[in-house]
Amino acid sequence: MALSLTSADFHTGGSIPAVHTCDGADTSPALSWSGAPPETRSLVLILDDPDAPDPAAPQRTWVHWVLYNMPPQASGLPAAVSNTDLPHGTQVGLNDWKKSSYGGPCPPIGRHRYFHKLYALDVVLPDMGHATKAQVEKAMQNHVLAHTELVGTYQRK
Repeated sequence: MALSLTSADFHTGGSIPAVHTCDGADTSPALSWSGAPPETRSLVLILDDPDAPDPAAPQRTWVHWVLYNMPPQASGLPAAVSNTDLPHGTQVGLNDWKKSSYGGPCPPIGRHRYFHKLYALDVVLPDMGHATKAQVEKAMQNHVLAHTELVGTYQRK
């Protein structure tokens, strides 16, 4: 069984509901996953937007959420999960707003794609505090057992 990631709040390629964006409550969507390999020791979740600031002329990837060292027995996150309600052992990295929390879609122009990336690792990563996406990706090099992603879109009215 392959690693898979889904959401009850939107389907692959579908629009992310406004409640999960800066135009709403800015809370995280519900996410569910399955199929992590038996040798998985931790999970990493990264949410980013490669279309910033303008999908017609992207200049950078904007990081919205970084979670690492989620326990392998975790099978998802409820909508609007707070840092204190994350699975035991989960560490929260730093997003591009310099916050250790979820930051929802807030595109300045156009319809952006938001990649929810889930990685199964063969190790528990060292405690890197509020690590950036780049720091987490560097630490997980050569430790990825499986990877999947769920892509949603959002455009402000």
